[in-house]
Amino acid sequence: MRMRTGLVFGFALVAVSLTGVARAEVKMSGSFVADDACSATQAIKSGENPGNISTDAGQSYELLAGNKDTPTHYLIRVPGADPERRWVKIGCGHVSGGSASTMPAAPTDQDRPAASGKPEYVLAMSWQPAFCETKPGKTECKAQTAAGFDATHFTLHGLWPQPNGNFYCQVATADKANDNPAHWRDLPAVELDPNTRSELDQVMPGTASGLERHEWIKHGTCYGKSQQEYFSDALNLMRAVNASPVRDPFTQNTGRDLTSDQIRGAFDSAFGAGAGERVRVSCLNDRSSGRRLIGELTLGLTGPIGPNRSLSELLAASVPTNNAGCPRGLVDPVGFQ
Repeated sequence: MRMRTGLVFGFALVAVSLTGVARAEVKMSGSFVADDACSATQAIKSGENPGNISTDAGQSYELLAGNKDTPTHYLIRVPGADPERRWVKIGCGHVSGGSASTMPAAPTDQDRPAASGKPEYVLAMSWQPAFCETKPGKTECKAQTAAGFDATHFTLHGLWPQPNGNFYCQVATADKANDNPAHWRDLPAVELDPNTRSELDQVMPGTASGLERHEWIKHGTCYGKSQQEYFSDALNLMRAVNASPVRDPFTQNTGRDLTSDQIRGAFDSAFGAGAGERVRVSCLNDRSSGRRLIGELTLGLTGPIGPNRSLSELLAASVPTNNAGCPRGLVDPVGFQ
């Protein structure tokens, strides 16, 4: 909505810890969602942990940096801790929102197959009202209304070729440098036919902020197809989800909590037994109200994506995840609460 926001690698910042030891930090942004209760330390090497702070499973934290280009630890902000800036191992959770949905890893070749021998993907879908609670200044959020598509439908965050780290395939250095939310409009325009453009503007409200340019530069360039095919495939998948009963638990429980088990069960009902095991739920923290909001669903897919492959088939072919992510969150209604 992100899980829209940009997990952006910036320039390396040289920081000095309170212990006086210099360390390199690679600036990042977005959200870190804890999958487990893990120690959140002030320093990586010493493991010093004032207050004995741990992450809460399912909790979303502001992501600040990685400890290097291919990080082993993330720097997050833990509200109420002293100090609030804490380091956690990347295996403690996953990244949601921002310009990337997956944890950084070593670069890979564009056409390298995933471990299964078949192409693998993550489809990231946002619950836009929750995203807008945390980004009220975004153009698309200022325009949101109760009658709009994004009030009652899932919206497209992105379609991400796997494995992790499969980013920026043959992308110019200048475009990489502009790939942060403040400069998405400086990225090359995405060329689509009029019908696809019209549908994309509806299903991906973030196009008002240039999200589609970012998604193409970072992820679409590694998809192996044209811009038209990449976004058409993503829209076909979104159409299948939004036409299914998966939306019902959300539209029928606006303003109330849903559990990850309920969401996964809806996928089982809509797309076949086991489909829900390929779904992970991410939540956002609305700091103004203290509410935990369901912000994004990510779906694991395997196999060539195209008009002759159903979403049910793509889900069934992928590897189940034992981690459902955020266990419970509120379905946010439109409007700033």
